[in-house]
Amino acid sequence: MNHKTFTYEQEFPLQFGGLLPQLELSYSTLGTLNAHRDNVIWVCHALTANSDVSDWWSGLVGKGKLYDPEKHFIISVNVLGSHYGSTGPLSVNPKTGKPYYGSFPKTSIRDIARSLILLRKELGIEKINTLIGGSIGGQQALEWSIIEPEIVENLVVIASNAKHSPWGIAFNETQRLAIATDHTWGQEDAEAGIQGMKTARAIALLSYRNYKTYQATQEGRSESGALKASAYQQYQGEKLAKRFNAYSYWTLSVAMDNHDVSEGRESLQDALGSIKAKALVVGLSSDILFPVEESKFVASHINEGTYVEIDSLYGHDGFLIETPALTEVISKHFNQ
Repeated sequence: MNHKTFTYEQEFPLQFGGLLPQLELSYSTLGTLNAHRDNVIWVCHALTANSDVSDWWSGLVGKGKLYDPEKHFIISVNVLGSHYGSTGPLSVNPKTGKPYYGSFPKTSIRDIARSLILLRKELGIEKINTLIGGSIGGQQALEWSIIEPEIVENLVVIASNAKHSPWGIAFNETQRLAIATDHTWGQEDAEAGIQGMKTARAIALLSYRNYKTYQATQEGRSESGALKASAYQQYQGEKLAKRFNAYSYWTLSVAMDNHDVSEGRESLQDALGSIKAKALVVGLSSDILFPVEESKFVASHINEGTYVEIDSLYGHDGFLIETPALTEVISKHFNQ
């Protein structure tokens, strides 16, 4: 895994009127670009993930896996606003010499996609063999495929949507309300709001899984006597607090809420209809955050779109867990 940083030293205007004086993107690559430059697999990551795709999606990416660095040039970029090296709330604002914190401007999925395009051009990549993403990563992949329909040959969108739903927005707003109850929230400190973010993450897990998931995995008590479901919620909050910050969590959840590929275009149908890639859209049977109806809608309005549903116990998190099933459906669809 090669980790690099791309610096764009010009102003970067944002969709909702803000401006970044410059931006940096932290990205990682696996494998080698072949002579024909046609073996690019570009992975768009989910909410709190990073560019090390072989770590969090090891079931799909790695030696002997579907996306094998011995065959493919695999690239993933830490998204704008995130925590792992790209320009975000903890970055220093070159105009003030201090971190942005709460002053970081409102960003969108379209802004993220546009920043990825800057890197694509910098690397001289003219064709992407496969653009793939789940959840907010799928939102990025859709937006990018609309902006640059000639660049993306194959598109894989998993458990995602063309416009974020009121249901999804309500979950995110509830999480932000939890962060805002933290008395440290708003302070110019990297740890600001971290206790509130623990609660936010516990709320998020309820949307990432479902009743049957908890029934199957968190029933009863642990050896210490603690209720497993209670301990699990606490564990997930603590786990995220050790590796993320509340300002980025807030920023990215707002970007997700404002995702709408029809913004500035005729309609959702027209926007999706402009995609020229051969598209596989995957829904997860028990996903309550991105219900399968949303994936079916996306697939039905892409000219070369196909919908496949995976039966999963794990709800939305199935896009990270059901890698054998994903490998099977992707391989079959693209004859890999």
